[in-house]
Amino acid sequence: MYLELRHLRSLQAIDQCGSLARAAEQMHITQSALSHQVKGLEAYYGTGLFLRSTKPLSLTPAGQALVKLADRILPEVQAVDRQLRGTAAGLSGRLHIAIECHACFEWLLPVLDQYRQKWPEVEIDIRPGLSFEPITALQKGEVDVVISSDPQPHKDLRFVPLFEYQALLALAHDHPLTAKEYIRPQDLAGQTLVTYPVERKRLDVFSRFLQPAGIEPAEVREAELTAIILLLVTTLRGVAVLPDWVLRESMRDKRLATRPLGRAGMHGTLYAALRENESDAAYLQGFIELSRAAMQ
Repeated sequence: MYLELRHLRSLQAIDQCGSLARAAEQMHITQSALSHQVKGLEAYYGTGLFLRSTKPLSLTPAGQALVKLADRILPEVQAVDRQLRGTAAGLSGRLHIAIECHACFEWLLPVLDQYRQKWPEVEIDIRPGLSFEPITALQKGEVDVVISSDPQPHKDLRFVPLFEYQALLALAHDHPLTAKEYIRPQDLAGQTLVTYPVERKRLDVFSRFLQPAGIEPAEVREAELTAIILLLVTTLRGVAVLPDWVLRESMRDKRLATRPLGRAGMHGTLYAALRENESDAAYLQGFIELSRAAMQ
């Protein structure tokens, strides 16, 4: 096809300026070069684009069709051009996040509020990684960051540590287990354990604490919202194991008691998994920095 973006820009400039001379000056080219472009288009389409006997120049129907095309296409081209240049410079891009832990929403949402203000050109979305395999989705380019406490070796991925945390047993102040300095697996054998509606393999309290000891709680009750879990705990309807960032406000307000799991406590690290070839992008590093700062 003969028609190029430079032709559309030229026709748009002539239409806006009303003359070849002013349009050529605006585009920083010679008038003869601009005239040559127009004549080439007219020869290609076999019809005139301007009525040269009028001042300012008037468009023929064919010229109007091309200028309308320019008005529609050029802003889209410019927008994509800015986006790609911003991506290359690490200033814009896509931040689709998959979350492997239900509780991560407690610290992530405030972080994203700050992030939107600092990185307005980045497209943000969140996908709870409970109904699909988030690491596979990251490798396929379906998401851009996976928040996980389970780093896995992949040659094309990088697991960047965000912050360390401790899993704590949350209890009502008058719960009998508050008499203990720390919690042993067998202490939960007679308890109702309140959890998020997540597979057991994704819950540290089972995979790292109860199952290795061969212990099963008396009952498991599921709740979708953290606020409901905390309400059930404070009303003696059960106990819950939650990361310290979820319990920080409740501990500060002394709304409930907490105890470590085991003498040494159960600790972990939260990671952001990124594709290796994109991990140094400024907008991704900006997300990591804000995430770390939120837990300090």
